[in-house]
Amino acid sequence: MNFDCTEDQLAVQRMAREFADEQVAPRAKELDEKAEFPADLVAKLGELGLMGVAIPPEYGGSGMDYVTYVLAMEEISRACAGTGVIMSVNNSLVCDPLLKYGTDRQKREILTPLASGRQLGCFGLTEPGAGSDPAAMRTTVRQVGDELVLNGEKIFITNAPNADWAIIFATEDKEKKHKGISAVLLPLKNHPGVTVGPKEIKMGIRASHSSSISMEDARVPVANRLGERGQGFKVAMTTLDAGRIGIAAQALGIAAAAFRESVAYAKERQTFGKPIAEHQAIAFLLADMATELDAARLLTLRAAWLKDHGRPFSRESATAKVYAAEMCMKLTTKAIQVHGGYGYLKEYPVERHFRDAKITEIYEGTSEIQRLVIANHLLKA
Repeated sequence: MNFDCTEDQLAVQRMAREFADEQVAPRAKELDEKAEFPADLVAKLGELGLMGVAIPPEYGGSGMDYVTYVLAMEEISRACAGTGVIMSVNNSLVCDPLLKYGTDRQKREILTPLASGRQLGCFGLTEPGAGSDPAAMRTTVRQVGDELVLNGEKIFITNAPNADWAIIFATEDKEKKHKGISAVLLPLKNHPGVTVGPKEIKMGIRASHSSSISMEDARVPVANRLGERGQGFKVAMTTLDAGRIGIAAQALGIAAAAFRESVAYAKERQTFGKPIAEHQAIAFLLADMATELDAARLLTLRAAWLKDHGRPFSRESATAKVYAAEMCMKLTTKAIQVHGGYGYLKEYPVERHFRDAKITEIYEGTSEIQRLVIANHLLKA
């Protein structure tokens, strides 16, 4: 097994690291405090080709692969997890399904501006009564002539307040349950019948805005259906398989940042006449953090590699996501401990990393759902 990245992959990683260090990281604290959407940084991500990393150049992307995407996502998320998830949603949850299921027109007219970063997308699956159980959704879509009419509400939709397009999942036939769900491409800005709610006030990833999307007889052409009628559940589940790789990479970035801060602090802070890094209790803590971070990174790269090579990766992406997310939560907790009382102060970045970490265990499938996915694969074997 070859663990070496290609020169192209490493070049993108270096570019993302340089951008993250020079332009994203210096603003992360302010973006978090003000819950400010980094529109200019998102535009620059588009210019760098990072809003459609694995999308072919003819559709506005960089033409790279998912391993490259993971490398870049970790670097951006290390600097600012909120900026990272804006990038992740656009890449994994919007561009990827458009490339896989979109018509030629949808790819030309919708995917291209999204992958190039000129527009922004979001993924409308979650509802007040349908989060982990999407088959219970109540949002409906019905065909009237050559139009699709949407009614319902989606909540907790990342990027929604700033997005141009949403992939909305709605039921066309409730009797068929999950087999009656369809996916619809819905324009969000000034579109009749569409109301995007105010941004939610969140604990972490505050540079990324989330809100509700309400639809009241919102009409789009039938040509805006993504995939076939009744194929929406399949679109959603295969999209989330890939999306979990992006969230695992985000968790890597958050954890890597907290680890870096912890090592630096442990070398500087002294107790009993020597740096705390020289006390075995702290040294072992740092060793455990490094080990868990490496393990999560390898699991995430494996899932990305399998996707790139056209091999099944559903179980592996769930494994990477649950391990990386829980590792991130544990590692940022340990980072607070290394910093002692200072880690509890907003002056120190580990406080922000700790708050950012928690959501990785929740969105794009909770840790419990990941375990269900893994168990289902094991029991089918």
